[in-house]
Amino acid sequence: MNKAQSNFRKKLLSSMAILTMACISFLGCDESESKTFKVDFDSTKTVSGEKFALRDINPELESDWSDYNYVLLEMMMSTPQRFQIGFTTDSGYNDLRVMSYAPGGWIKLAIPLRFYRQLPDAANDIAATMNQPRYTGWFNLGGERGPLKGVDSIGIRMHAPIGNPYFELRSISLHKEDPGDEYLGETPVVDEFGQSNLLDFDEKIKSLDQLKTAWETEETNLSKKEDFNYSTYGGYLNAKVEATGFFRTQKVNGKWWFVDPEGYQFLSLGVDCIAPGNGGQVNRLDQRETSNFIKKLPPEGVGYDPENPNSVSFGTWNLHRRFGEDYPAKSREMIIDRMSNWGINTIANWSSKKVIDMNQKPFMLQLSGLGINEGVMGLVDVYAPDFQRKTEEAVKKTVFPYKDNKWLIGYFTSNEPSWLGQESRLCDLILAEDEDKPIKQALVNYLAEGDTPERRKAFIFDTFKTFLQTVEASVRKYDPNHLTLGIRFGEVPEDEILNICKGVFDVFSFNAYEVVPPRETMDRISEVTGLPMLIGEYHSGTVNRGMAQALVQVKNQEERGVAYRYYTEQAFNHPGLIGVAYFQWADQDLTGRRYDGENYNCGIVDVTDRPYPHMVEAIKKTAKRVYEVHTGKLQPYNQKPLGATGYELIPDLWNE
Repeated sequence: MNKAQSNFRKKLLSSMAILTMACISFLGCDESESKTFKVDFDSTKTVSGEKFALRDINPELESDWSDYNYVLLEMMMSTPQRFQIGFTTDSGYNDLRVMSYAPGGWIKLAIPLRFYRQLPDAANDIAATMNQPRYTGWFNLGGERGPLKGVDSIGIRMHAPIGNPYFELRSISLHKEDPGDEYLGETPVVDEFGQSNLLDFDEKIKSLDQLKTAWETEETNLSKKEDFNYSTYGGYLNAKVEATGFFRTQKVNGKWWFVDPEGYQFLSLGVDCIAPGNGGQVNRLDQRETSNFIKKLPPEGVGYDPENPNSVSFGTWNLHRRFGEDYPAKSREMIIDRMSNWGINTIANWSSKKVIDMNQKPFMLQLSGLGINEGVMGLVDVYAPDFQRKTEEAVKKTVFPYKDNKWLIGYFTSNEPSWLGQESRLCDLILAEDEDKPIKQALVNYLAEGDTPERRKAFIFDTFKTFLQTVEASVRKYDPNHLTLGIRFGEVPEDEILNICKGVFDVFSFNAYEVVPPRETMDRISEVTGLPMLIGEYHSGTVNRGMAQALVQVKNQEERGVAYRYYTEQAFNHPGLIGVAYFQWADQDLTGRRYDGENYNCGIVDVTDRPYPHMVEAIKKTAKRVYEVHTGKLQPYNQKPLGATGYELIPDLWNE
C-alpha cells in the first residue's frame, strides 16, 4: 500500500467513524445493528444464559453510566417466560427479572437505570413495590444495587427454561430522557378474542363458531351435577358440631376447622378474584391501537370502561358474545354454577361484590380505607390525632352492611405488608418525610433515647401492634358476629409479630407461592400462635398462552392440574390448616395489569371464558378428598408436577 492509498484509507475510516457516531447520537443505533447476539437457553439446566462484552455490541457505549437514566435494548425473546437482564460493573453483577409482552416479536424496551442503582420505591405491599410496568414488557425488581460504573458486559440468563427458548439482542444505547418502548413487529400481539396472536397452541380459538361449540360443551357438562357432600353453606354433612348461626372456628380431635352457620365442619376451598370478564384487559389503548398491537378491537360500547377510556376488555366482549345483552347477570350465574359443579365453596379475596351479594356462596372480605395506602411502606400513622376515629369510620363502612350476613366468613385486615424485615429502612423513610407527621415526631422522640437497629424495630412493631388492636376493636364493635382472618402476609414474619397476631386475630393468614406448602413454617405458626391457618394465595402457570408462567412454573397445562392437587392436599394434611384460596379465577391480562404490569397464566378460566380442563378436574378430585385428608383417613396426593420450580432467587451462574 503506497502513501496515497494509506492516507485515503485513514480518511475513509475516519469518515465512517464520524458517521457511526452520528448514527449513535442522533438515531439511537450503531454499526452492529445488522448483527444479533443470541442466547439459546438449555432446558436441561437449572440456570442457563450467556454474557456479551458491551464493546462487541456497541463499541461507542460508555462504561460510566452515572449520567444516564435509561438503557434501551432492541431485543426479541421467543417465550413469555421471565428472564434476567444484568450488567457487570466495578461493584459486581447486578440484574433484574424481565418479561416481554410480545414473545417472538422484536421490541424496544427502555429499562430505567434506577432499578439497578437503588432499592425500589416503597409501596404498601410487595407486588406494588417489586413489579414495574412498561409498554412492551414488565420488570420484577431484585438482585444487587449499586453504582453503574465500569459497566463492561451484559448478562442474559433464565431459571428453569421451558422448551429451549432463545433471546436475541441487536442494539443497546444509553439515554438521559425516557426514549419510550416500541413494538417493532407486523403481526398484532393481541388477536380478536384477546388471546396471544404471536403464539399457537392446541386449545387456541380460531373462530367464533369454535368458541360457541366450546361454550355449549361446557354447559352440557355443568348440567351433570357433582356430589361433594356439602351442606347449604359448604360444610360437610357427615360432621356436625354446635351451630351458632355464623361461621366460627373449632378444634375437633386435634384438628382445626371452620364451622358453618348450621354447625357443619367446613374447610374453605376458595379462589381469589372471582369476577366475570377478567383476564382480557388491554390498557394504554391510545398507544396500542395505533401501533399494530391489536388485531381487532371490540365494537364501541362493549368492553370499554367509561371511567378509563384508554382500556378495553376482551374478557367482557367474549361474555357479550356468549350471553348477549344480559351478559352481566348471566355471567354471574355461570360463576355460581361452576363453583357448585367444581366443588369450590368459598369466594375468596378481591372478588366481585356483585357476585358476593348474590348470597349463594360463602365469602371473605378485605377491610379498606384504613390508611394503609397513605402510610410509609403501608405502615399506618397511628399517632395521628384522628387515627382512631378514621379507623372506626372505615371499618364501620365495610362491615356494617354485612354484620348479619350468614354467608360471610370474615374479614382480612390487609395484604402482604412490604416493610417486614426492612424496619430500619422504614424508619429512615419516615424520618425523611418532608411533612412533620405525627409518626415522624413520635419516632424522633423514641430514638432520642437511643438509635439502634433493635430500638427501630421495637418502634415499628409497637406501631403495628397499635394499628392491629385498633382495627380489631373496631370490627368487634360494629360486627361481633364474624371472624377476623388476619393479614395475608407475603412472608411469614418472625415470632414477635406472630405473638402480636396471636392476641388479635381468630385466624392467621399468609400467602405462599411455593411448589408445596412450607410445613416447617406452618408448624412454627401453630406453635407460636395456637391459631388455625389460612393460605390466602398460591398458584402455578406455564408459558404456552403468551403470558408469563406465574410465580410457580410447571411444564405444561396438564401439570398445572397436578400442581393444584399436590399443593392443596398437602396443605390440608396439616392439622392447623382450615382454608386455601387459589390465585386467581381468570388469567391475568395478556398485556399486563394496569397498575403493575403483571401478566400471569394463573387462571382457572381463560380470556375466552373457557375453563382449563386439567385445572377443573384437579379441583373436583381434590374437593372430594380434602375432608378425609384433613382427618387423616387419606394420605394427601403426592405426585409432584413436572418442571415445577418456585420463585426462589436464581443461583449464581458466573461466580459473581
